[in-house]
Amino acid sequence: MKNPIEHLNKIFDSRIRLGIMSALVVNSSVNFNELKELLDITDGNLASHLKTLDEAAYIKFQKGFIGRKTNTTYSITKTGEKAFKQHLEALEKMIGAVK
Repeated sequence: MKNPIEHLNKIFDSRIRLGIMSALVVNSSVNFNELKELLDITDGNLASHLKTLDEAAYIKFQKGFIGRKTNTTYSITKTGEKAFKQHLEALEKMIGAVK
């Protein structure tokens, strides 16, 4: 196999995007406020990272309402799940090569 570093995905270099994808891969969906609280970041910071993942088609979102408040929930796409798992496998191989 080629060098595992070649299989790392640049989009997941950010710890915030890594955190978002980690939350979404184990939950069917997570809303904006839950992600914000989980990652302890500002609205604007979270929104920009979500936009990057959305543009890569790694996540999808659904807007709705709870009472009169908007509620946006996010979930991982099949493409996103595959890309994230490949990234994690490459990291595991790199770590295994160091041992």
